[in-house]
Amino acid sequence: MKLLVSLLTAVALAVPMFSATAAEAAAPASAAAKPDLVKGEASFTAVCAACHGADGNSGVPANPKLAQQHPQYLVKQLQEFKSGKRNNAIMKGFASTLSDEDMRNIAYWVTTKKTKPGFAKDKELVALGERIYRGGIADRQIAACAGCHSPNGAGIPAQYPRLGGQHADYVAAQLTSFRDGVRNNSLQMTQVAAKLNDREIKAVADYVAGLH
Repeated sequence: MKLLVSLLTAVALAVPMFSATAAEAAAPASAAAKPDLVKGEASFTAVCAACHGADGNSGVPANPKLAQQHPQYLVKQLQEFKSGKRNNAIMKGFASTLSDEDMRNIAYWVTTKKTKPGFAKDKELVALGERIYRGGIADRQIAACAGCHSPNGAGIPAQYPRLGGQHADYVAAQLTSFRDGVRNNSLQMTQVAAKLNDREIKAVADYVAGLH
């Protein structure tokens, strides 16, 4: 009996010691996983700013705004550019120079920048775009964009990207690429875009540009 008590006491004393050791071992890993925003800004300035703007607000309609985008989504896209899953020769060249740590640092830095609001240009088209974005097209089984990207275009982290204020030209180009099979890194978007015609794509893109 005394032997059993001694063993149980030894185990009880060892458990906190083991827990402390495990916590100490885990601490450096957690610290290493935390993004370095200073390095992120430096990498963004060196690699990304020329096309996407110094603060992530691209002034070129063909290049997306990255400011305030969900960091997990940005990391996923950079990794897929690098691997070739998302096919873009220019972005593959840039992404190939980045480590996973670089990607995280960049993504978490640029998401701290506030996106500049955009605006819709075509009153007739924007009304159609709003109907599709908010309600879909029931008789053609097209889901409402707002279901995944939220009513104000903020998106739902981390799977669904922010769309509000994004350049209409860029959104239209991506929807067309999904529809035509040029961009194939999201089966869900391919299935939705496959049912949209050019006018509907342009309408949704114009409406999205003015969302905030």
